[in-house]
Amino acid sequence: MTRYGDELAVVTVTYSPGETLDRFLATLTRATTRQVRVVLADNGSTDGAPERAAASADNVVFLPTGGNLGYGAGANRGVAELGPEYGWVVVANPDLEWGEGSLDALLAATKRWPRGGAFGPLIREPNGEVYPSARLQPSLGRGLGHAVFGKVWPGNPWTREYRQEGAEIGERTAGWLSGSCLLLRREAFDSVNGFDPRYFMYFEDVDLGDRIARAGWLNVYVPDAEVVHIGGVSTAKSSNRMLAAHHSSAYRYLADRHRGPQWAPLLLAVRLGLGLRLRLLTRRR
Repeated sequence: MTRYGDELAVVTVTYSPGETLDRFLATLTRATTRQVRVVLADNGSTDGAPERAAASADNVVFLPTGGNLGYGAGANRGVAELGPEYGWVVVANPDLEWGEGSLDALLAATKRWPRGGAFGPLIREPNGEVYPSARLQPSLGRGLGHAVFGKVWPGNPWTREYRQEGAEIGERTAGWLSGSCLLLRREAFDSVNGFDPRYFMYFEDVDLGDRIARAGWLNVYVPDAEVVHIGGVSTAKSSNRMLAAHHSSAYRYLADRHRGPQWAPLLLAVRLGLGLRLRLLTRRR
């Protein structure tokens, strides 16, 4: 088993991130007092932003992945670039702004949770609202209730339970943490072989959180650390395609966890229901 050191690296998957990457790197300097190596795992940017960022800073590395691999596979490629001295890896979206001391707060939490495998900060939206980034795992009943009623009845009990909207904002364990910003214990990440590359976009963080927990690690929510996630900068350019990817990933997640002929009728109904939902949402857009 690989013995990892205590150094810290940040991996961000880029896909024509524009000026948000500059803000990501500028605010990162206030997030921690430690030296940080930054790997830009680039999935085929055409705007030149990742190349310019790497050329302007010694601690930033531009790493072409060879194509648009998707978020999880791109992140895996970035982590694989790191040597064993990096025992802590942050995987974060490039359209993120770091709060003062946010990374140091996440690292401090690792001392309190020695079995913590993934640590997530409090995430605010640009308007200041807190995004529910520490959630329960989407069981079949809870997940279907949220999927069916989430858009038309936002206050439904399945969505509120799944998103943990009634939970107090405090340090706690969660079923999974938003992949837009994750501090990962390299040992834990390696123990589950990283992100599942079959998830091109969406649910790769849900799946990772579930597998980390099954491997005996914890997903820990650390609201003392705060970041702002702008969101949708790259995916907005192909919103219908991303919507389709979201539904495909949702089905894959549920199908992976409900195998066998006894689940086939219900999974068929799930597939048909998700397909109908996708058509309705696409038509509305």
